[in-house]
Amino acid sequence: MPEANFGGLRVLSLESRRSVEAAKLIRTYGGEPLIAPAMREVALDSDQPVLEFADALMRGDFDLVVFTTGVGVRSLVKIISEHRDREKFLSVLRSVKIAARGPKSSTALRELHVPITVVAPEPFTWRSLVSALEEKLGATLQGMNIAVQEYGTSNPELLTALAERSISITRLPVYQWALPENVQPLREAVLALAHGHIDVVLFMNAGQVSHLFLMAERMGYTEALYEGFRSTVVGSIGPSTTEGLSLYNLQPDFEPTQSKMGFLISELAQSAQTLLDRKRSAAALHVSRTPPLPVSPLLNGARTSQLTEQTAISTVDFLHEISSHMAGTDPLHAVLNRIVEFASSVISCDSCFVYVLEENQLVLRASKNPHSDVVDRLGIWLGQGITGWVGWHREPVAISSKALEDPRFKRFRELPEDTFEAFLSVPILCRSKLVGVINLQHRKPHHHTEEEIRLLTTVGNLVGAELERARLETENLQLSDRLESRKHIERAKGILQRDFGLDEDGAYRAMQRESRQRRKSMREIAEAIILNDDLRKSRLGEAGKLIGREMPPSK
Repeated sequence: MPEANFGGLRVLSLESRRSVEAAKLIRTYGGEPLIAPAMREVALDSDQPVLEFADALMRGDFDLVVFTTGVGVRSLVKIISEHRDREKFLSVLRSVKIAARGPKSSTALRELHVPITVVAPEPFTWRSLVSALEEKLGATLQGMNIAVQEYGTSNPELLTALAERSISITRLPVYQWALPENVQPLREAVLALAHGHIDVVLFMNAGQVSHLFLMAERMGYTEALYEGFRSTVVGSIGPSTTEGLSLYNLQPDFEPTQSKMGFLISELAQSAQTLLDRKRSAAALHVSRTPPLPVSPLLNGARTSQLTEQTAISTVDFLHEISSHMAGTDPLHAVLNRIVEFASSVISCDSCFVYVLEENQLVLRASKNPHSDVVDRLGIWLGQGITGWVGWHREPVAISSKALEDPRFKRFRELPEDTFEAFLSVPILCRSKLVGVINLQHRKPHHHTEEEIRLLTTVGNLVGAELERARLETENLQLSDRLESRKHIERAKGILQRDFGLDEDGAYRAMQRESRQRRKSMREIAEAIILNDDLRKSRLGEAGKLIGREMPPSK
């Protein structure tokens, strides 16, 4: 059996409650941990569902109560204790049949001295729970009224299976899952997966899967996330989580022998490198089927009196430049400025803006006229103003005069161009996904011909892929820098833990204090700690050599 060692692979864990433990285990088995909590448990908006369940139970309305999580058991009793007679409730609970989905809910029930009728065997899925109920209760199950404590979200398969085998089913929500308060680590996890910076990703429950894809959807990175999974080893803690992955058409590359975090990490460490090599070899053979870019009417021989021969030549030159840049590495603002320059030359105008979509805002990133005070700062929400309308509907808008009077128009005092008469706005698209918006404005009334609108729309389609590439490249560089910073910080924390006997949290707080007091970034503090440690080791090594030279040879 190979040694359990990740060999320096970057391992992403989406665990929240046990994030520190997950990081330590990954590090113990030679991995580089990246922790991005994907979810948190929050209270329901109202305790009413729990209190209604308690009242119904004490009236004798239920024959069987199914508990799915230990957190659910404890939260349920805590809420009831604040509003009802706790001992009376527990006394009634002990008198009905109880089913537990796994060891955590079983432990919580035993702490309350509640007898358990049925415990689901491994792998603790809804199927194993239903099978255990059928085996233990047989035909009597069909005459029961059942309450099911839910864990963060409903399990429709479990509810359907029980409904088919009983008189009635009552859902009992106790808490709900939500995104973490700080979503930045999860955003970075999406970017890291999409850009191939992660070697192994660990899923501990189905909620982590759904929240990762929810964040990817909000960022417009769903396709990129799927592409990233092609070259990333996916570890699932067990069948329930695997079912959650299957809802997103994903199959794990590994499941442990037991559905426990320790088993997942230690067993996956043995085969992670082999699985990764195999998966990346398969990804290299995969041929991406990119739909062809739309062809400009100019290339189909269409010519109009509106366009001069010089414009047509510059258009072809631009198309050639864009195609050659597809494999290039021009920075984002260089690409944006080239788009402004070309759009302004093809359609003579007094103003040209390029907005780039970032989350749910279109941010002004380039302008024909100098606007250093608002470029990179001004943001427009999707649906806001004409620009936001174009982004939301992905359709061009052309207004020949009195643009200010259009009901969709929103004026920004920082932009004097908003007093101009004519307005042409088109979306920038990449594979039907919105990337940004191009706006052209004229001081005086101007009729935008059908050819002009089609031409600028074609430009929007053509530059979409290049703009998206430049934007992703910029994000990629920023992400790489953050990952490198995190790597330095983790190493520095380890040095402080070793030299000063601090725990992980204490070491991090010590670095934070130094960062604030010295007005240096966390990375700079980490690099100073690492440098000092390296110098100390170097001095000790030199001292050892000197002592070795000065000592007389043994006789």
